[in-house]
Amino acid sequence: MTAVTPRIGTRFSVPRLGRQLAEKTRARTATTLPRPPAYVVVCATVTVLNVVGLVMILSASSVAALSNYGSSWYFFNRQLAWALVGAVAFIIAARVDYHAWRKLAPWLLGISVALLVAVLLPGIGIMVDGSRRWLGYGPMRMQPSELAKVALLVFGADLLTRRAEQLHANWRAWRPVLLVFGALSFLVILEPDLDSTIVFALIAGSLLLVAGARVKHLSVLGGSMVAVAAVLAVAAPYRRARVFAFLDPWSDTSNTGYQIAQSLIALGSGGVDGVGLGAGRAKWLFLPNAHTDFIFAIIGEELGLIGCLLVLGLFAGFGLVGYQVARSAPDRFGMLLAAGITTWVIGQAAINLGGVVGLLPVSGITLPFLSAGGSSLVFTMAAAGMLANVARQAAVPRQARTARASTPRPVSERPVGRRPDR
Repeated sequence: MTAVTPRIGTRFSVPRLGRQLAEKTRARTATTLPRPPAYVVVCATVTVLNVVGLVMILSASSVAALSNYGSSWYFFNRQLAWALVGAVAFIIAARVDYHAWRKLAPWLLGISVALLVAVLLPGIGIMVDGSRRWLGYGPMRMQPSELAKVALLVFGADLLTRRAEQLHANWRAWRPVLLVFGALSFLVILEPDLDSTIVFALIAGSLLLVAGARVKHLSVLGGSMVAVAAVLAVAAPYRRARVFAFLDPWSDTSNTGYQIAQSLIALGSGGVDGVGLGAGRAKWLFLPNAHTDFIFAIIGEELGLIGCLLVLGLFAGFGLVGYQVARSAPDRFGMLLAAGITTWVIGQAAINLGGVVGLLPVSGITLPFLSAGGSSLVFTMAAAGMLANVARQAAVPRQARTARASTPRPVSERPVGRRPDR
């Protein structure tokens, strides 16, 4: 009987394995994204803003932390931990292909709605200063409204990409964006938190404007939203007090105008070069929320006009680069994503700075990357990472993108049930 030797492929398996590894290595090298100047500027700007924020939070919160918790490092240690989490979120978002967020849009939206409902339930949502905005336990808290900003951004960019050809002719094509914006805003106002609703409006409005919605429709929508915001601003007593304090902060400096008056005093005391890092007086329990909403006032007092111009220059650079990334994005979804993120960060910064210097009514909106706040920093860092990824892919040569797109993929790697853009 002749023995049958099994064909184990010894002669051919090793060379074949070597060729496969070589092909994978070449593919990985070919698809490695470059690091263009826009990407470097985004990373550098976010890093510098975080470093400045950590230093100023330590200075601004040291007195309040020592008075309330027995350690001047209490708020700084918490913010440092959140900054590390935010750095991880930024790195992950910068390395993940931004197109992957389109598949996660329904999940992000569903989770956001569920958390916004949960935060309203007694015993689950955490009440602070008359507002139920937080979930968590002890120092580990998060605001669902911060996740909702990302969800609205990704959902809106995805929908407006798929319905690109219908936007100009028919406003009903972007009606789902309004419905989602309205649902999220309604839940947030119940907390109550009108400030986050304003940021929602900035994100949704920027997406619709960049996507090509008709200006006439956007004007009607914008006017209606301003009217509703004005009614809500005077409906609640504490919001009405903020509006009156904005109109004349010096009429009642011991009550409604106290915070803005102390903020202006701190800014005026700084002069050109400031009183010195750590030498400010406003943080000695004169200025409420010195390390959160009013950290820019402490920057102006301790670092002076030079420090203020540095912060303004960093945000201006972030805005210019962000919109340039949107213009050079590889596709429509990347353009909308970059424009929405840039408007979110710059608009939120403008609202905070306007309240600190007295140009806008005081709000509870934090200064991105600088103010103390855990979930706000983490989700803003994740959004900045998405912007960095768009910047990297925008630098890939058009020929390489076309070649990659035209290369047939195995059946196992092809998306199942995905609708084409329309």
